Amino acid sequence: MDLEELYRRSVDGFSERVRAVPPDGWSAPTPCAEWDVRGLVNHVVGEQRWAVPLFAGATIAEVGDRFDGDLLGSDPVGTAQEAAAAAKAALTAGALGRTVHLSFGDTPATEYALQLLADHLIHAWDLAVATGSDPTLDAEAVRYCAEWFTEQEPAYRRSGAIGPRVDVPAGASEQDQLVGAFGRDPAWSPA
Repeated sequence: MDLEELYRRSVDGFSERVRAVPPDGWSAPTPCAEWDVRGLVNHVVGEQRWAVPLFAGATIAEVGDRFDGDLLGSDPVGTAQEAAAAAKAALTAGALGRTVHLSFGDTPATEYALQLLADHLIHAWDLAVATGSDPTLDAEAVRYCAEWFTEQEPAYRRSGAIGPRVDVPAGASEQDQLVGAFGRDPAWSPA
């Protein structure tokens, strides 16, 4: 499967979960203890906003702090949908052949797209289980992400980007294995 297509599908999967947030669900807890639903969506919207200038070749310094703080405003669903559309459009022809200037150094755009794909997948799961929507992720994207993440997991864990691996039963689904690798308990619920 094509990385660009899987990236777009992962963005769409997250957007679908945002549209499913009930009006009273924005303060619900998520598997990410530091964020409620609104904080989690704001985090992903921030990443989507960053993707646009970074895929276009901007540096962190050039972007500055314009995506700090609350990005959702009074219309979190509408704002998230607009940010998702812009993030998908940022991956235009030739974007994956570029170099992206990240905080830890210059990185191939393909690697950055994989990082974003992973974040959209895992946070779509976080959002789904927090709000009671369908947590089933795109199976092809899960498989692609899991293959990539095998080598990335130690670095993610050392940097503190993810918590300790959660052991899942033998024979667990690929999705549960990926969720566990990202430090989430596949059986998590807000109750």
